[in-house]
Amino acid sequence: MQRALFALVFIATMTGCATRWVVDSEVDSFSKLPPAIPAGATYRFDRLPSQQAREAQQQQIEAMAAPALERAGLRPDGAAARFGVQVSARVNVGLSPWSDPWFYGGPWGPGYHYGWAPGWRRGWYGPAYLPPASPWYEREVSIVVRELPSNQVVYETRARNDGPYATSAAVLPVMFDAALQGFPNPPKGVRRVDIELPSRRQ
Repeated sequence: MQRALFALVFIATMTGCATRWVVDSEVDSFSKLPPAIPAGATYRFDRLPSQQAREAQQQQIEAMAAPALERAGLRPDGAAARFGVQVSARVNVGLSPWSDPWFYGGPWGPGYHYGWAPGWRRGWYGPAYLPPASPWYEREVSIVVRELPSNQVVYETRARNDGPYATSAAVLPVMFDAALQGFPNPPKGVRRVDIELPSRRQ
């Protein structure tokens, strides 16, 4: 996924130092659902074995996804669910693609030490960031919807976002909204979805 600037745009407005957050997501969706489904169609969360093993983490992810599912017209009902919904999220942290390791203190600066860092040979005086300079966050959420009781996949969608801000707790729920844009019949092909977060005061 290529971007010219940041995937999470942090914009200061001119009035009262309010701050506007816009999350831009790259979304790709596939649907076998009819043009419309009954309002309030029911669902339950389903989990893979790996998700069952990390129950607390998966509960947090499902809590982030639930409001987006409700806004898409789905209602939780584990006892009489029409759909089984599997959700996942991941966050990878790396070095910003715009970071210049030689600018960060130079080869003898405080961010460097003699030793080994990934991508460098042992014994070099190379960059070993502790912590990383200019971290970069790559995020992805996915939703798979299966029709019950057949368990046939009828909807699949992913949203990706990357940027410099460590605000995953705020960004991931918005990405689930982006992933469900157009449900049950989203536009074809990869598209960009921008969603603004509530304003903050500086």
